This record gives sequence, C-alpha cells and structure tokens, in this order.
Amino acid sequence: MLYYTPCSLLLGAIFLALTFIYQSNAQLSSTFYSNTCPNVSSIVSNVIQQALQFDTRITASLTRLHFHDCFVNAGGPSWNVLVGRRDSLIANQSGANSSIPSPTESLANITAKFSAVGLNTTDLVALSGAHTFGRAQCRFFNQRLFNFSGKGIPDPTLNSTYLSTLQQNCPQNGNGTILNNLDPSTIDTFDNNYYSNLLTNQGLLQTDQELFSTNGSSTISIVNNFANNQTSFFQAFAQSMINMGNINPLTGNQGEIRSDCKKVNGS
Repeated sequence: MLYYTPCSLLLGAIFLALTFIYQSNAQLSSTFYSNTCPNVSSIVSNVIQQALQFDTRITASLTRLHFHDCFVNAGGPSWNVLVGRRDSLIANQSGANSSIPSPTESLANITAKFSAVGLNTTDLVALSGAHTFGRAQCRFFNQRLFNFSGKGIPDPTLNSTYLSTLQQNCPQNGNGTILNNLDPSTIDTFDNNYYSNLLTNQGLLQTDQELFSTNGSSTISIVNNFANNQTSFFQAFAQSMINMGNINPLTGNQGEIRSDCKKVNGS
C-alpha cells in the first residue's frame, strides 16, 4: 500500500475490504441528509477549505480515504456525492490489503481486481489519475531505480533524467520513508498532467507507468485521451468515483454508524 502523510484529496488509492462488504438492494442518494442535516455539503466543504489552508496535501489524503471506504468532495472535478453508506461490522486488514492493488503489481492483476468489483478499464485509468497529487515513499518504487524485476538494472521505461532525480532522492539502501511527489510537474494541483507525465515515461509507480508502457494494452488510448483532454478526464473521474462509491454499500439497517471511523463499535 502507498503512504500519504496524515494531511496529504481525492485518490491514491481505492476500496476498503470490498470483498467483505455485504450486497444491498437499497440505494445511496445525494439527498440522504436533506431532512436530518440539510447543510451537510457546505459544512464539510468549509471544514475542508479551512484545513486546506494549513496543508495542501489534505486533498490527496481524502482521495485515498475514499479509495478505501468513503469520500469528501473538494477541488478538481465536481459531482453529486451519493451518501447513506453505513459502516461494516467487521475489520480485516489482511483482507483489505489483498483486495487493494499494490504499487508493484502488473497491469493484468490490477485490471482483474477492478473487474472483480465491477469497475472497467476506463475506471482504472481515470481513478489512477488521482495520483495527480499526493506523495509516495521511496520503498514503494525503489526496485524500479536499481533492481527492476531482479535484473540488477533500472526499469527501462523510466525517463533517464527523471530516473537520476529519483535515485538522488531515494539512494539504494537509503531511507525508504522519504516522500516523493506523485506528479513532479504540478504537485498539489488536480489536473491532467499525471497522464502527460506517463507519455514522457515519468510515472512514479510501476502501476502508473504500465498504463501507458504495456504493449497492446487498451489503457494506452485512454491515457492519450486524458493527456490531451482535461475535460474528458474530469468527466470520467467524476463518474468513476461514483461507480467506486457504489460498490456493494451497506444501507438501511445493515452495518452500523461507527463512533470511531477506524474501528468497530465496542472494540
């Protein structure tokens, strides 16, 4: 799993323990709190905007949070967030880790994981665009810099200038917790430069660059489209966030409302 600093919006990363969430026939709704808390959207937005003044990385952290379980909307593209999801009665870190794509997995494996929860290739490429901001520790891509696939050489898909910069930031056998920008060009801006970086072989993670560098992959044309059309990316990202939020939600009387988000009530 990637690491973002505690205050780092939107992506990294995607689903909590998706395989452990019960199927529900009830539907989420953008008006779920209309009667009980009609100003919830503006309240949440104001809190996020205030926090953003102190730490621009909070947007990446919140995106990653939704990648795991839920989402707060702020910055970049906008959409009506469907709410009403309740919390699971179980917590299984190993199960969650097995469902969430790792930064060193092959494109084929990640595509299969997305497909298993009803997300398609466009969703995969669009949601990966959340790496338009945020940070990743050296340990999640260090093997690309010195010993890719155990061959004792760097990943041949890495831009040589970018490789040199990363090797300076993340020396071999160095501190694996040093943070690096996922998007080296516009580090805290939600835009389509993530895809432009892939075109020049400047994807930080193996899973990033494989979207464009895997021969014959259907993801290549999508990357090209998003790199050349930011509006297309924003529209696809918004829809994919909705799709991801609709993965087997607990609603109605299912699950619980946790008093502490990180653990089951009573634990």
